Amino acid sequence: MSLLLPATAAFHLPEGAHGAPAHYFCGNSLGLMPIAARAAVEEVLWKWQHQAVEGHFLDPAPWMPYHERVRDGLAVIAGARPDEVVAMNSLTANLHLLMASFYRPKPGRAAILIERGAFPSDRHAVASQIVHHGYDPDQCLIEFGPERATGLIDEAEVEALLAARDDIALVLWPGVQYVTGQRFDLARLARAAQAAGAVFGTDLAHAIGNVPVDLHAAGVDFAVWCSYKYLNSGPGAVAGAFVHQRHHDAELPRLAGWWGHDPGTRFAMGPEFVPARGADGWQLSNPPILGLAPLTASLPLFVEAGMDRLRARSEVLTARLEQGLAAFDRSLTQITPRDPARRGCQLSIRVRAGRSAGRALFEALGAAGVIVDWREPDVIRMAPTPLYSTEADVDALLAVVARQLG
Repeated sequence: MSLLLPATAAFHLPEGAHGAPAHYFCGNSLGLMPIAARAAVEEVLWKWQHQAVEGHFLDPAPWMPYHERVRDGLAVIAGARPDEVVAMNSLTANLHLLMASFYRPKPGRAAILIERGAFPSDRHAVASQIVHHGYDPDQCLIEFGPERATGLIDEAEVEALLAARDDIALVLWPGVQYVTGQRFDLARLARAAQAAGAVFGTDLAHAIGNVPVDLHAAGVDFAVWCSYKYLNSGPGAVAGAFVHQRHHDAELPRLAGWWGHDPGTRFAMGPEFVPARGADGWQLSNPPILGLAPLTASLPLFVEAGMDRLRARSEVLTARLEQGLAAFDRSLTQITPRDPARRGCQLSIRVRAGRSAGRALFEALGAAGVIVDWREPDVIRMAPTPLYSTEADVDALLAVVARQLG
């Protein structure tokens, strides 16, 4: 039976104005808490209290194979084979681990291509990897900027850049750009990068659980994501990674840890590292069970709802918001693509009157119990998340905009 959408009753809503439930448009920053998450965490605490070390082996939900409980759900959402995905670490830690395997610079091919205005953590990670390998980010970090007229990046221009250069070792590109909300064609970009002799990796922080992705079919080499945004697994929760099947038998260098060792011989405690099959082989330490528990409550909601149904509802909600904001075109500029195929659920806007007016609108929304996101210097991001946002939420946001700008 499919999950009835919106599944608002499956989540805790924060308190808004006058003690009423908030209208929540910030799932692109921190997703709401699934009601079932408390029981999942309390089960782990009960086992710790009553079973202690035996909790690794005893029912319910033994901890030894615990990370496998989220594997199938992640595979469905990521468009991957189960052995291509793993829940582990945090996003930037996973990015470093996979770049240790896939960024293999050499003289004449040491550059990394990212989008200009990338999330700072991604830029810090790639710059530090370049330095770690003895190269200069001023020479080897290529930041490709958006079109001036639209503020957006055309995949054709990325293709042209890749075709014109032979020094790029790695392309790291977002599935959805965190400020503009622009969605990218990952299969197209992966083909272009690989045709140019580069590896293609993607940061899905703002795409996973927001838009359908098909990492296996797209031919992406590797992917990383956090799970505390659209996947609703809690602040700083366990992140995820994808390694395409074609790399599973490759002799890739990696930063190894014992939990990435073949589970059949892991507890032999031998000195030689024998990687586990698939993405599991990039694990380091045993996973934080308390941090994984909320994901076991969240992922079944996505699987039951289905990404196609969530996407269809997302397009309806975001179009409703966009159409309502269009009444204020003289006051607002939308920087997110107008084409639904080129965006997720997030719309990003600027107030034409400048930062002070934009900040005043942001604060008016908050005072009315409408929770949106502010990004310096002047962008308001609002994400009607299809799993739990409602048409009434959208209408409440638009009513505040009308009072403030009308």
